[in-house]
Parts: sequence; C-alpha cells; structure tokens
Amino acid sequence: MRIGVVTESVAEETRVAATPTTVGQLVKLGYDVAVESGAGLRSGFSDEAYADRGAAVVRTEEAWDGDVVLKVLAPAEHEIPLLHHQAVLVGLLTPAQQPALLDTLAARCVTSLAMDAVPRISRAQSLDVLSSMANIAGYRAVVEAAHEFGRFFTGQVTAAGKVPPAKVLVAGAGVAGLAAIGAASRLGAIVRATDPRPEVAEQVASVGGTYLPVDVQERMDSADGYAKATSEAYDRRAAEIYSEQLREVDIVITTALVPGRPAPRLITAADIAAMRPGSIVVDMAAAQGGNVEGSVAGEKIVTAAGVTIIGYTDLAGRLPAQASQLYGTNLVNLMKLLTPGQDGRLTLDLEDPVQRGITVTHHGEKLWPPPPVEVSAAPRTTPETAVPAAAAEKTSWLGTRGKYALGVLVALVLFAAVATAPSPLPQHITVLTLAIVIGYYVIGKVHHALHTPLMSVTNAISGIVVVGAMLQLSADDTVVRILAFAAVLVTTINVFGGFAVTRRMLGMFSKD
Repeated sequence: MRIGVVTESVAEETRVAATPTTVGQLVKLGYDVAVESGAGLRSGFSDEAYADRGAAVVRTEEAWDGDVVLKVLAPAEHEIPLLHHQAVLVGLLTPAQQPALLDTLAARCVTSLAMDAVPRISRAQSLDVLSSMANIAGYRAVVEAAHEFGRFFTGQVTAAGKVPPAKVLVAGAGVAGLAAIGAASRLGAIVRATDPRPEVAEQVASVGGTYLPVDVQERMDSADGYAKATSEAYDRRAAEIYSEQLREVDIVITTALVPGRPAPRLITAADIAAMRPGSIVVDMAAAQGGNVEGSVAGEKIVTAAGVTIIGYTDLAGRLPAQASQLYGTNLVNLMKLLTPGQDGRLTLDLEDPVQRGITVTHHGEKLWPPPPVEVSAAPRTTPETAVPAAAAEKTSWLGTRGKYALGVLVALVLFAAVATAPSPLPQHITVLTLAIVIGYYVIGKVHHALHTPLMSVTNAISGIVVVGAMLQLSADDTVVRILAFAAVLVTTINVFGGFAVTRRMLGMFSKD
C-alpha cells in the first residue's frame, strides 16, 4: 500500500504529517511513501531529506492519490475530491465540531481516522497527539509570555538593586498546564496553578509550582480521562481565587478545555482591568472561544489598561520541527498498530477500542461518536471501615505485646553476655549492639526508592571489615585464620560489587 504525505493548505500551518525520520520508519513497515514536493519546507525539511529516507517526492495529485493520506489538519473542501474512494485519511479532524465534513467523507466512502479522538487509556498513550501538541504549546506559551513581558522571570540581587521574580498563574494542570508550569519555574518565576482535580497537586509540585486548591464539596473525576464541566459552586469559588490572584501576578496562562464544548470562561474583563499595566495573559483556549473575556483567536491585543492578551492558536506550530517530529511519531505508532504483520498492509480492527475510537467514517457510514470507553482515570473511593484494636494488633507478626517481650528478652541476653564474657568481648558486643540499633533506625527512615544506591555505597564501606579481617590472618589459632580468610574474601566481593552497582547506576544518569 502507498502512503501519501500532503502539504497543509492552511497558510499559517507550519507542521507536516511526516518527517524524514518517520518516513524511514513507515518504509520499514513495508509501505511505499510518497511526499508532496515542498510539504516539509515550512518545518525545515527538504525534499532531498525525504528522498534520502526512501520516499518518492511527487506532485500534489499523486500524493493525494495514496491508499493512506496523512495530514495534520482536516482537508479543505477543495481537497476532498482528490481522495480516491476507499482511501484512508488520518489527521486532526475535530469530528465533534465538523459534522458536515464527516458527511462528505462518508459519502465518498473514505475511512477517516481522527487523531484528536484517541481514547485516554494507557495502551493508547503513544498515539495521543493532543498530549504531544499540548506539551509543546504549554512550553511555547511561556516563551511568548516572556517575550512580551520584557523583564526577568527570575529574581536577582545586583549592585544596582534587587529585582523581584515574576509571578505566574496557570489555570489548568493538564499536559499543557504542567508544561507551562515547568517552563516558567525553570526560568525562575514563582508559579501557582489551579485545577478542579485535587490529585494533581503532587504533579504541580513536582514541576516547581504551588497548587491553589478550590475547596468545594465535589469530586472532579472523569470517566473518560478528559476534563469535564465544573459545577456552579466550583466556578463561583474559582472566580474568587482568580480575582484575588490577578491583582498580584504578572503573567496568566489559561489552558482549560472541555471536549465537545466551548472553552469555559475563567477570567472576566473586570479581572483583566484589575491587573497591573504590563501584565501578560496567554489564552491557550482562544480557538475554542477563549477562557479570557476579550481574547481574540490568533491575535495579540493590548487593553486600555496596558494588559497584553495573547490568543495565538498556533503555539505548537511555532516550534514546527519539534511538533512535526512528535506528531509524525504518533502517526508511526498508529501505523504500527494498524500493520500487525509489518507487511505494508493496513488492517482496521473495529473491535479494538482504540481503533474504533478514532474511526469516524468507514465504508460510507458515520461512526461518530464512538461508544464510551471505560477508563480508571481516577481511583474509586471506598467507604472506610473501622478496624477493631484487637484485629489491628493481629496484623503484625508479633503484635505490640510480643515486640515488647522480645525486646526485653534480647536485652537480658545481651546483659548476661556482657556480664560473663571475658575482656575485650563485652566492649565488642556493646559496639555491635549499638551499631545494629543505629543502623536499623537510619535505614528504616530512608525512602525505599533510595535503598539500592544507599546499600551499594554501604557495601563499599565494608572495606573496614577487610582491614579487621586481614589483621587476624596472622593469628596463631587456625580456626581464626580460616574465618579471617573467609571474611576477607566475602567482604572484598561486597566492596567491588558495591562500587560496580554504584557506577552502573550513575551511568544511567550521564549523557552519552
């Protein structure tokens, strides 16, 4: 089968559906790949680069005549007749917003696969174009804000005076929001974030932000992995938080979207008017109606109060080479799923929830919307039950009383050994006992994730034991010499093993 990679007809679209690298991967799957001449120029990929990876560089009509046509955006009206009957079209088709497009594609018997309809389940993560593009867009939103801000993000203390750090508020802690939080934090800003899901607080903290909870008696879990509409109580409390924060912060980045609905309005004109002159607002949802009152899709405007509102809709496309590579990789992963034999033959299995979820037209029929896919996006809570004290005590091997009894018994045995043993054995027993107690409490307080590096270094410290054992090799007692030799042998293995493990672990974090 032949795959056609076509040029995007929208002048502002800089991405391409396949890069030279992903073309090479498609060829390895057994497909013939035809790339429209000039398709990758806006992303920085020449026709020669595609040809070097095994693609044929062809005219527009030949690329559209492929058995499978790869695009970024949905085809324009004049492009649909270029598709032959029974062709497979893959791209960002926004099926919920374009029912007329689906009717046209179904009438032409085109099988359409919408990459923006990938189910949010674990095995479909490698196909998740929305996450790939949102990650880039969130990063780029901070870059655009920094460019317009015109001041330091990080705080500085210089001979000329103190420069305070910028304060950034990110509305929404999804993929785009987390990318924005991480980028702004790495630039040195003080970053705060809101999100309806309290469980994202740890994720926000992990990328350098501070989570601002919206305290309402409501869970915002979603059954399909996508965001859901919030309640009136949540919106009311969130509006209060936004009004408070916008008087203080310098930059606001909004990322809130609900699939199939206009973007929720988070920030009002009154909130914008309360911001300081020179403040920046980036509305990443401007294409879907906007989270910010007054934002205009695709444009940058400056209010009378001196607040800049950025409504760019091509944030991912402003990093075209990177965006094209990630999008192309998502498509390669899709083609691997659809080509189980790696023989260049596409096989569509509508029993597979992933393939069924993205198939919006097939054999002249509209298949949108797909049946719901149940996912465990959030853990289900179960009512807590009280555990009787006796039952809780039995969960331990010895129980509380047994532990105390064992401790007393061990103490008595040690006391008897120290009292009766000849010198210098009592001192050695005392040191050994203290070492065991201290070691237990030190190791017991270390997080389990650090046990391997900690123990590997601890093994290396066993060199102390080697020295002690070597001193005993010259003893007159044969038994002592044998035990000393065994101690030297075992401890030496322990030492070298500890260093070997540590070296291997450090190598995992070093660049090639």
